[in-house]
Amino acid sequence: MLSEPRSGRLAAWGNALLAGLVSPDEAVLAIVGDDAVHRVEGLPGEEGQVGLTLALGRLRALGVTGWRVALPAPGHPLGLSGPPEFNARALQAEEAVVGYGAGFGLVPEVYEAGPGAGDLHVEVVWHCLPVREAPPADVPSLGEAERELAEALREATVVLTRLDVAASGPVAEAALDAYRARAEAGRAVLAPGYPPRAVRVLELAQRVGLLVSLAYAPAYGTGSAHGGAVSASEMAARAEALRPVERVARRAQVAAFNAWVEERERG
Repeated sequence: MLSEPRSGRLAAWGNALLAGLVSPDEAVLAIVGDDAVHRVEGLPGEEGQVGLTLALGRLRALGVTGWRVALPAPGHPLGLSGPPEFNARALQAEEAVVGYGAGFGLVPEVYEAGPGAGDLHVEVVWHCLPVREAPPADVPSLGEAERELAEALREATVVLTRLDVAASGPVAEAALDAYRARAEAGRAVLAPGYPPRAVRVLELAQRVGLLVSLAYAPAYGTGSAHGGAVSASEMAARAEALRPVERVARRAQVAAFNAWVEERERG
């Protein structure tokens, strides 16, 4: 969770574009990030795939006035509002963006090609589908998310200490170094126009997510996952303890990305 989901980048910079705070080129550059190219398929009035700049402009003309994020997981349709066809596709991708003001949503499909993990050519096709205009499922307010995260951070620390997670070795060191470097660089975790509290909540959600990812990372010298758990019962106990913490972090991410629309709704 050290990097934002693609749906988060699209929603955040798509909202900044709708607010007139960035240019179309700036928004698309931020959304694409390190990927090679993003295209949109299924856009009303268009055949085949079109570029992201054209798609965002067309969806705005069709009535979209804001973008929300969904980060669903099995048994937890976080941020979704239906219909079932859209929900199923979003669940498979584990993310989506949902239009506010008009019934359209986008679900990413990622294509990777290349000789190795460090030299991948990544293309993304966003599938445009109808969505139901209704309140998103299980999304907390920023205030609720911040309180839940503070408690989750304490719980995660206690759980990982009790379960004797090996937070050392190359995997953990690399993750911690990456987090520190990003924090020191003062990176913009959200696009212009977002309230400071949303930025704070997203940063905290990423810290909690980092702890969870370290717990599941292969332990140095063992080749096994779950940060050093050596038995099936230990792995099961760790997963059970971390599941609610992971859920809180995902809910907080969605609350942060959706803050722009929620403020707009409140006027």
